[in-house]
This record gives sequence, C-alpha cells and structure tokens, in this order.
Amino acid sequence: MACTIGLVYDLRSDYLQEGCTLEQVAELDTEATIDALDATLRSLGYATDRIGHARALCARLVRGDRWDLVFNFAEGLRGRSREAQAPAILELYGVPYTFSDPLVLAVTLDKAVAKRLVRSHGLPTPSFKVVAAPSEAVPDGLRFPLFAKPVAEGTGKGVDERSRIDGPEELRAACTRLLAAFGEPVLLEEYLPGREFTTAVIGTGRKARVIGTMEVEVLPAAARAIYSLQMKERCEEFVRYSTPPRDAVRRAVEDLALKSYLALECRDVGRVDIRLDADGAPSFMEINPLPGMHPVHSDLPMIATREGMSFERLIGEIVESARERARGAA
Repeated sequence: MACTIGLVYDLRSDYLQEGCTLEQVAELDTEATIDALDATLRSLGYATDRIGHARALCARLVRGDRWDLVFNFAEGLRGRSREAQAPAILELYGVPYTFSDPLVLAVTLDKAVAKRLVRSHGLPTPSFKVVAAPSEAVPDGLRFPLFAKPVAEGTGKGVDERSRIDGPEELRAACTRLLAAFGEPVLLEEYLPGREFTTAVIGTGRKARVIGTMEVEVLPAAARAIYSLQMKERCEEFVRYSTPPRDAVRRAVEDLALKSYLALECRDVGRVDIRLDADGAPSFMEINPLPGMHPVHSDLPMIATREGMSFERLIGEIVESARERARGAA
C-alpha cells in the first residue's frame, strides 16, 4: 500500500479572498507550486492528499483523518511564531512531517534570536540591535551605514531603497515607518558591502550536507542595489543569479552555511543567506528552514538544478530524510 503524504500549505489566493493585501501574502504559495509538488510526489510513488492551511488541518485531524507523513510548508499569516503553528498541531496529534520542528521555525523567523544563537556558537554575523519604539532608533555603537528591516518577516517584506541608512535622520524615519507598517520590532544591523550568496543545505544532523551556492547580484538599474521584495518579484529585470567558482570564498561561505544550519538544528532542508564584509569575510545574515518550492523560480530548486539535482530528486531526498527521522522516533 502506497505511503500517503498530506500537503499542508498557505495559498495566496485563499488569503486575498479574505481581504489580505499583496504584501501580506508575499511569502505564501501559488497554485503552480502546489501542483508541482503534488505531481512530483505522485511521480515518486506516493499517494497525496491536499489538506491546505493550518485551520483546514485542524478540521481534518478532529474528523479523524491521518497520513503517513505530512509535507508541511505552511508559512502561517500572523505572529512571529506563525511558521510553527502547523507543525505544533501535527506534533499534538503525533503525525510526522517534513522540515524543522516548531521551536526551530519560531527561532529562525525572528532574525535577532537566530543571530544571537548563531553568534553564541562563535559564528560571524553583523553587529545589530532591535528597535521596539521610535525613541530607540539610535545607533548605540553601531557604525553607519546601517540596514533596517522587520525582525520577523521574509521574502524581502519591508525592504526597499530606504532600508540602507547613512545617518541619524534616516535611521529614525526608517524605524518609525517600519514599526507603523508591520507592528513588530525592527532589526537594525551594520550594513555589509560585499557579495551576497544563498546556500542550500539538505539533510539532518550528521547527514546534513551542502547542495550548492548561488550568488545574488542586484543590477545597477535597481534602486540603490537593494535586494527588496520588488526586486525579487521582478528578478528577470533587476537581479543576476550565478554559480560562484569553487574557490576559497565559496568554501568559506558553504562552511559557514552548514555550521549555521547545524547550530540552529534545522532539519531536512534549508537555505542560508550570507554576505561578505568589507574585508571579504562571510557573515551569517539569516536562514530559511521553509524555503520556497517552486521548481523554476524559488532559490532552493534553482540551486539544486544548477548542481545537477533534479526537482524530483530534491523532493525525494527531503521526504526520505523526514521518513527516516519518523522511523527512528517510532
């Protein structure tokens, strides 16, 4: 009898119908991503069941439905622990699932908490502070230029040409704007001027390994060369993605990515963003333990494809990592 995998996800269209704005749903998935994952899982021999968002998951579980495994990539909508909601529900009912556990998902969504943990392992990350009110918008020893973004958002939300800050007046204006727009603290960190990379890591614990790395270069036509939500949405016009050579820089980037992934106890797969400082040394920026899964447009599948790993093999390895963990816990 085929293993049945339930799919738990958040569709943009569902929340747009509920009155959410395009920016609020920027992190959420499209039907094309769900269709691709569903078809890929079935091609691997699994039976599939599209469950939907966490509220639909609750209804199904209360009704008595169960699955051999849940492919969970629900981002949630509200609160800094929103990515932890679906896996916490699944743990309550004893249903195994893909990707990291609720604690890791909550910790990594809050960028400041993730940076503190990474730094506690002796890994480099830019100096930073958290601003909870406009009155706190002062450097406190941080050196300009600075960079400001919401502390618990993804997909470049809240990031634009005003995010890079060169002086005290810009600093207060940026923090005031972000606090009002997102209703959450602002992460303020020293701006790193070097190259930007994103590295994919697959597996759990001692079996974790780097898949590959992609360099992200914002083209001169983009405003102030900031990798913002708008630039991501229009990446064909404003962003160049490339595979860096296997040199000392790439080795250092991938070493930091793997160490960060392990320090934060991520599982199955994740994507680590790293930037070089003025001296060319890599620093941890943030980690995404629920990376986008569109087979063509999302960074993780793009990296895998560049390294000769098909989308089918990528999904197969993620599922096998989760199933192996579930068998060990049985």
